[in-house]
Amino acid sequence: MLKPGDPAPPFDLPCALDDKLTHLSLASIRSEIVVLFFYPRDFSFICPTEVIGFHKAQAAFKAEQTSIVGISVDDAETHRRWARELGGIGYPLLADEGGKVARTFGIFDEKQNVALRASFILDAKRTILYAVVSPTNVGRSVSETLRVVCALRSGKLCPADWEPGNDFGPTDAKY
Repeated sequence: MLKPGDPAPPFDLPCALDDKLTHLSLASIRSEIVVLFFYPRDFSFICPTEVIGFHKAQAAFKAEQTSIVGISVDDAETHRRWARELGGIGYPLLADEGGKVARTFGIFDEKQNVALRASFILDAKRTILYAVVSPTNVGRSVSETLRVVCALRSGKLCPADWEPGNDFGPTDAKY
């Protein structure tokens, strides 16, 4: 699995966005930070809770100059149909059919033929700042992802359970 400090592998994938089918490349994303989250499949039990959670939190991520991108092994048309069923999703859902991109990030589950639940936070140079992976049966916390984005953007020491508005750690310490 790729880790903080590694460059994010480039990609250009078909996607569903705003009820349209299009393509998205990593290089074309213009935000300062990117949250790239992989999930196993559309039309499943846990995945919609995450996808809808990120959708509802879009304004908070945008305030942090952060784009959200979802990726699974489903094709773009399936993403479009699923997004409609969910009431619309305001960020791109990328189609990594066959899991090539998931494999380059090191989070493809060969037994289930799906991506694990993995989140990568990338900086403006598209270097990985943060990476976390969960088994397919455990959903991630959207609020924790946002908290980490805020902590990373602060550039300061942020202790466990730090929240925006709380005190930072000492300025003379390294970790």
